[in-house]
Amino acid sequence: MPESPLTSTESALDRRVHDWLDRTSSTGWRSWLVEFVAFTAKQAWACVFGAAMLAVIFAARLWWPDSAPLVRNDALTLAAVVIQIIMVAARLETLRELRVVILFHVVGTGMELFKTAVGSWAYEETGVLRLGHVPLFSGFMYAAVGSYLVRVYRLFDLRFERYPRQWATVAVATAIYVNFFSHHYIVDLRWVITAVVAVVFGRCVMYFRIFRRRLRMPLLLGFGLVAVFIWLAENIATWSRAWSYPSQTAGWHLVSPSKLGSWFLLMIISVVMVAWVYPPRPPDVAEPVADRDLTAAGR
Repeated sequence: MPESPLTSTESALDRRVHDWLDRTSSTGWRSWLVEFVAFTAKQAWACVFGAAMLAVIFAARLWWPDSAPLVRNDALTLAAVVIQIIMVAARLETLRELRVVILFHVVGTGMELFKTAVGSWAYEETGVLRLGHVPLFSGFMYAAVGSYLVRVYRLFDLRFERYPRQWATVAVATAIYVNFFSHHYIVDLRWVITAVVAVVFGRCVMYFRIFRRRLRMPLLLGFGLVAVFIWLAENIATWSRAWSYPSQTAGWHLVSPSKLGSWFLLMIISVVMVAWVYPPRPPDVAEPVADRDLTAAGR
């Protein structure tokens, strides 16, 4: 029997929600409204780790007193640890998925150590729970991206048509990660790498299930949409003084839209790491797009 795509907690919630959804209209505008509500709910559920982190950062900006015995950065780190423990203990995240979340943490912290050293952005120099200039909660923000991707993979039962060969995706992801460091010393190759990404992933189509319907979109479009939402979250985080860019030292303003390109490339690295836990699967040829009920697909 194939492994359930949901954790035990999610399976219990799934059964209750479907008791209601199965009785809703399957045709007309009401059917599409149900699909939209289901899509929004699944996205919100997939974002639970990142949303909790962002809420804590936002709340600390508004209400954490400067005179508190525990400095804000350390409080954010401890809060992030508690959120991660709850995610696993409440079976909202599997131990298998925790591996890729930890990998995101390690990869992200490595980049943070370098980027703060060269002045790309900066954190407040407070607290003891940090490495060099980097508070430990920063790694959890990358982990939030990993958590979202592994959760969205199974919640939407993602399938891929014409997914690139593994060696090609690993090579591109490695080039992106190296360029994040090397462009400070040699020519910046991000636009060349972006063109290579378009060639490697350009033919790939992603299929995703909402409720009754399975829809599809170009994978590159999916990367771009996620990058936009990360950029929006980044604006909230910088406003909350979680970190700041050099141009924001005199006062906060929107993060440059040019960062969208960096987040887009980060999506490539992220997807390659998630593929380590969930190898990309092709679409089910027996299942027509936008036609089959969720209850017939592995509940």
